[in-house]
Amino acid sequence: MSKRNTQQRRHAIVAMLTEQGEVSVDMLSTLFETSEVTIRKDLAELEKNGLLLRRYGGAVPVPHEMVSENAVKVSEQKLSIAKMAATRIRDHNRIVVDSGSTTAALIPLLNQKRGLVVMTNSLNVAQAIKELENEPTLLMTGGTWDPHSEAFQGQVAEQALRAYDFDQLFIGADGIDVNRGTTTFNEIVGLSRVMSEVSREVVVLIESDKIGRKIPNLELPWDVITTVITDSKLDATTKLAIENTGTEVICAPD
Repeated sequence: MSKRNTQQRRHAIVAMLTEQGEVSVDMLSTLFETSEVTIRKDLAELEKNGLLLRRYGGAVPVPHEMVSENAVKVSEQKLSIAKMAATRIRDHNRIVVDSGSTTAALIPLLNQKRGLVVMTNSLNVAQAIKELENEPTLLMTGGTWDPHSEAFQGQVAEQALRAYDFDQLFIGADGIDVNRGTTTFNEIVGLSRVMSEVSREVVVLIESDKIGRKIPNLELPWDVITTVITDSKLDATTKLAIENTGTEVICAPD
């Protein structure tokens, strides 16, 4: 199915939801003469964009109290960062995508890439990859579940990563210390470092308001980070300080 037909169908689903207040997967599948799997992918994508809430067997509108100006602003920042990151991914690339909300925003933008191999330690990222129509090859690290990061960690995950080599790692951070590198509240940083070791390019996706945070735990030092992609609100002085470490800084437009 073409991208245009997919977009038209999703616009129609939102319009029907606004008019009817609820839609079901089986009804939509019959109406659009497509599989229930495709309809579920549609609903998942629309939910990610804040246009509906999935419910068992269908979807309902987003309650007005769940939508705030701040949430929209944050979403737009993450999306602009993710869009810029997606432009750096070529067809047939082998990439690692770490857990996190900003890295997860990258996944729906991969639908037009062909022949991708994607490894992740995140169940949320893995589920989003499974819903892509272009069906990238999905690899999971496995390992020990860490509730703090909501991702797999540990020696099993590290061993799985070391069995491959990758073109790029896309990773978030709780903060950036301009003098040291990326920082995190999580004391478990071994997997992040292995991810960087097996990737030729390390791309950090982070909102500008996190840059300058002095969090005790160093995750990745500057000498392993290739690029930082952030939003347009990063000040020029901080941008220059990061660039002086030898790291490329890209400020995604609004």
